[in-house]
Amino acid sequence: MDTVAACGDVCRNVMCSAIPQNQHLHDQLIHSSKVISEHLLPSTTAYHEIWLNDLEEVKREGGPKKIKIGGDALVDAEPLYGPAYLPRKYKVVIALPPYNDVDVWAHDVGLIAIVENNEIVGYNVLVGGGMGTTHNNTKTYPRTGSMFGYVAYDKVHLVCEKIMLVQRDFGDRKNRKHARLKYTIDDMGVDVYKGKVEDLLGWKFEEPRPFRIDSNIDYFGWTKDENGNNHYTCFIENGRIEDTQEKPHKLGLKKIAQYMVKENVGEFRLTGNQHILISRIPDEHLSTIKSMLAEYKLDNLNYSQLRLSSSSCVAFPTCGLAMAEAERYLPVLVSKLEEELEKLGLRNDSVVMRMTGCPNGCARPWLAEVALVGKSYGFYNLMLGGSYIGDRVNKCFKTNIGW
Repeated sequence: MDTVAACGDVCRNVMCSAIPQNQHLHDQLIHSSKVISEHLLPSTTAYHEIWLNDLEEVKREGGPKKIKIGGDALVDAEPLYGPAYLPRKYKVVIALPPYNDVDVWAHDVGLIAIVENNEIVGYNVLVGGGMGTTHNNTKTYPRTGSMFGYVAYDKVHLVCEKIMLVQRDFGDRKNRKHARLKYTIDDMGVDVYKGKVEDLLGWKFEEPRPFRIDSNIDYFGWTKDENGNNHYTCFIENGRIEDTQEKPHKLGLKKIAQYMVKENVGEFRLTGNQHILISRIPDEHLSTIKSMLAEYKLDNLNYSQLRLSSSSCVAFPTCGLAMAEAERYLPVLVSKLEEELEKLGLRNDSVVMRMTGCPNGCARPWLAEVALVGKSYGFYNLMLGGSYIGDRVNKCFKTNIGW
């Protein structure tokens, strides 16, 4: 995560799989993420001018000076972004088969790691995914990424750059609802877009390598990596960390963080499905962490698979774009559905269910097996037919369903 270029019409933070079972492969994913992110950072000094003190002047004057806002900024050179930056935001994710916990088909660029002899040798490259739509505007739509082919591990940052440059030069700058890469690639055609990327690279993509994806959910509980360190995935419903009588999660995670800092062990990882991993815990600290998880009820995984596989956006009262409830209502809806699942013997069957308060798609509802997309307060479009691995857009089954 980087605070530079974390918003705006630039390459956003690069997200990779949180995979805890294989630390060597996770380290390689992190390396690729950092290389891509740093390679695509804007070159402007405006960020530093606005937010950072002149450290030399601070030392010289014996204290902080007034933070400078705007003023005598230089005109920066932006070799990648140019003076006008991109038509819209640009997102990159990296998945490690057989897991798709980042929804690799949902983003501008999705990279699928290819592993040989426990080494990531390269990536299959998906281009043109995107989720946001506008109700009643058929010119806006969700799209899954198109396969361009395979690229070697050490060339992936260059591929992400050239894909971005084609979008920079050919994306729609007049209509922001038509400015995402998914529309550019459909307007140009996949083969034409791919050809322009290859022209910039000076070489062609290889044929995609075989891979297998099994799911796009998180797997909870304890696991041990090849180095003997332990990792625990906590279920955080809809990503909301809070302190309640039933779930004092916020206090618990704070206590665990304080312990990890004091003992210089472990780390936290955030997953693409809104959950938290407590990672890299040596065996000698395992019993302490387990007791803290139990004390603050972070070890509770006694939920239906539907609840464990569900997610939502924040919606009301946090988001100004919300048209309907999502985060606060989805747990209520799941509870109602669990009663029926128990009767049908389906409590332990995983179904990917997502809810959003508007069609912008922050919880990626368009790829879920079952999804509810807010239309107005208390009313939703019911979407069905996405795939369990997240590679197929669902379809609207019924509109304006009430609570």
